[in-house]
Amino acid sequence: MDLLSLREHYARTLLIHYRWDVAKVFEVYGNEGKDCLYKDACVMVHDDGDISSMPSTSAILCEICMEEVPFYKTTTMDCGHCFCNDCWREHFVVKINEGQGRRISCMAYKCDVICDEDKIRNSIRELDPALAKKFDQYLLESYIEDNKRVKWCPSVPHCGNAIRIENDDELCEVECVCGVQFCFSCSSEAHSPCSCEMWELWTMKNKDESETVNWLIANTRNCPKCLKPAEKNGGCNLVRCICKQAYCWKCGGATGTRHTWDSIEGHTCGRFMEDYLANKEHRRAKHWRYMHYYNHYKAHTDSLAAELSLKGKLQEKISKLTTAQPEIKDYTWVTNGANRLFRSRRLLSYSYPFAYYMFNDTFLSKEMTEENRTIKRNLFEDKQQQLEGNIEKLSHFLEKLFDEDSKDEVMESRQKIVTLSKITNVLCKNLYDCIDNDILLHLTTIINIAPYKSKGLDKAVELRQ
Repeated sequence: MDLLSLREHYARTLLIHYRWDVAKVFEVYGNEGKDCLYKDACVMVHDDGDISSMPSTSAILCEICMEEVPFYKTTTMDCGHCFCNDCWREHFVVKINEGQGRRISCMAYKCDVICDEDKIRNSIRELDPALAKKFDQYLLESYIEDNKRVKWCPSVPHCGNAIRIENDDELCEVECVCGVQFCFSCSSEAHSPCSCEMWELWTMKNKDESETVNWLIANTRNCPKCLKPAEKNGGCNLVRCICKQAYCWKCGGATGTRHTWDSIEGHTCGRFMEDYLANKEHRRAKHWRYMHYYNHYKAHTDSLAAELSLKGKLQEKISKLTTAQPEIKDYTWVTNGANRLFRSRRLLSYSYPFAYYMFNDTFLSKEMTEENRTIKRNLFEDKQQQLEGNIEKLSHFLEKLFDEDSKDEVMESRQKIVTLSKITNVLCKNLYDCIDNDILLHLTTIINIAPYKSKGLDKAVELRQ
């Protein structure tokens, strides 16, 4: 308003057109001039005295309803078009009810000039005060919904907050004051290192296949030879696949074909780690490939949900330790370790949808050879497994803290948790460096992911006016 010497409604119309980007308004003004700036935004600026007036006793023909009306019952907009108040009012009501209240243009043929919001408000206020409030709400919400720097918090139920970022980088993840963390670019939950496109595909795929996957996990086991699933149809834990391989239902390990009451030939029950990608033919089976990544993703999201319950317990433990060990003054290492665990576990869980789409044909069908893709996938999975191992250790020592009371045990846990927290932070950064420098850097396909934040997501603060 000050720079261009404009009334408020002109300035607001310009900002709505340029999505509240003040720098863009100044750029167009400086490069192309004031006239071009106004023309692009459909703004016609003049002083009130510029519009020719007629005596109040004069009558004019309204070209909308084709009736003669006294001039004092008409309204002239900035473009100079003059129609009767009834026609204007009907035009405004229709536009507001259609959801076009932010930019209502003149109703003259081929005229796109935006109407004066004060004249709109005055026209409908007497007829329908509620509609006038709705119009004001449209103008208010424009600052949020048309502004690339501002987004509503996607919390359910809605907290009523909107988040404004201080720069033009929409590729970031933020935390509302209500505690909800979300991706500013797509307004879905924070999902880095997944790109927004990957996360959208993953979410839709989960809706389509999650019921099938859950049933298969609960009711089938994969043959250790051909990796096909089998459903047990009897009480014995010795299962024979159609490929003739016998295996144990409890652990999935390969066995002989005979058994007694308490043992199976050639088998001692132990832990069996299913590797869905070991067999080349199996790797081509997209459904089972999805199950591999989905199982790991779900395992870590479930672990995160369980670990989040540690927050309250850790505060209670700190209170007890403060009483039992008054000589130890600082327990911030406990909460810092827990926060590192939560952030890293969340990041690790989203790394599996990233790997699912990055190392198949969805994004890179023409970008990588099969050999190169395998090399990059192995490199990424090495970083992933290193991070996973340290996260599990950190989780173990934080949970173990509840069983310790002596000073020596507490100090030993402190050293391990502080060390593991630092190592985990480094490994998280290494995983992102691997994505940026070893995977994405040499691609022509642009895949944007939110950067790693060592201290967690940017937290919003309340704006005080």
